[in-house]
Amino acid sequence: MAALSPSAADTSVLPPKPAAPAADATDALARHVAQGLSRPQKTLSSMYFYDDEGSRLFQQIMALPEYYPTRTEFGLLTTHRAAIAAALCPERADEEFFLLELGAGDGLKTKILLRELLAGGANFTYVPVDISAAAVEGLAASLRQELPALRVEGLVAEYAQALALMAARPGRKAVLFLGSTIGNFLPTDRLEFLRALVRPLTPHDRLLIGFDLQKDPRLIRAAYDDSQGVTAAFNLNLLRRLNRELGTDFDLARWQHYTDYDPLSGAVRSFLVSTQPQSVTVAALGQTFDFAAWEAIHTENSYKFTPSLITSIAAEAGLEAQRFFTDEQQYFADVILSPQG
Repeated sequence: MAALSPSAADTSVLPPKPAAPAADATDALARHVAQGLSRPQKTLSSMYFYDDEGSRLFQQIMALPEYYPTRTEFGLLTTHRAAIAAALCPERADEEFFLLELGAGDGLKTKILLRELLAGGANFTYVPVDISAAAVEGLAASLRQELPALRVEGLVAEYAQALALMAARPGRKAVLFLGSTIGNFLPTDRLEFLRALVRPLTPHDRLLIGFDLQKDPRLIRAAYDDSQGVTAAFNLNLLRRLNRELGTDFDLARWQHYTDYDPLSGAVRSFLVSTQPQSVTVAALGQTFDFAAWEAIHTENSYKFTPSLITSIAAEAGLEAQRFFTDEQQYFADVILSPQG
């Protein structure tokens, strides 16, 4: 993606740019399924939750009464919006910068910061990144209506692709990684991701990352296994996606959603559990995988953090935690980080 240098009068919303041919994405998914279902402990990555239907279901999850992270982060961003916007901006008020958001979704929370930055006269271009083309296109359309003065360049890409493209773009950057997505990484993968995130940045760049904090274990578990069954539908939609894209023959009636939370490790773990002995064929691979009764596919981790752990993780990745912004209940933290000099 080429560097964008629009003038201050440019108010256009550019169309999302596709990152890879659909065939490449399908091949990558097939390879992932072959590897994940061949392991003794079968696993599939949560990154594949977010097809268009998965993104729609996640919007429903964020509105659930049990799902505290979204409304909590929305509240703290509203409360601290001026201080957060100031921390993201360059010291020189007229300096142009790129505000790149990984996993932008519908941009509901981000619009709080976008409005604050625009009101303060910040000279920036917003680059929302999401693997769902529908999510990027929907966000671009809503921004065109709500914030017509905003310069936007949408990007349909996975995080690694977005980071590689970002490295080739000159200029000051502020990177947003809101929500609690950082908790979906295993500790080793999280460190690798953060180091990759830091690599193209300079000490003058900034990051804003959301961390879900440790709290009442019952409250946490309920957020991932709600009473209406939306989180279950979200997890099961992964099998529906495999049926559609890879020609698998998962019978969703033979699978159920299960979640637990370990307060010692701070990890929520989600599974798809086979309720009976069965075999599943993946047409795209020409392979069949056997499942025993009550055998599980591990689909997601969601780690919860403490402030001291966040500081330690940041330092190991080459980052300095500059400021913590939290809600009154200390449920969630949005943290300003900078690459170490």
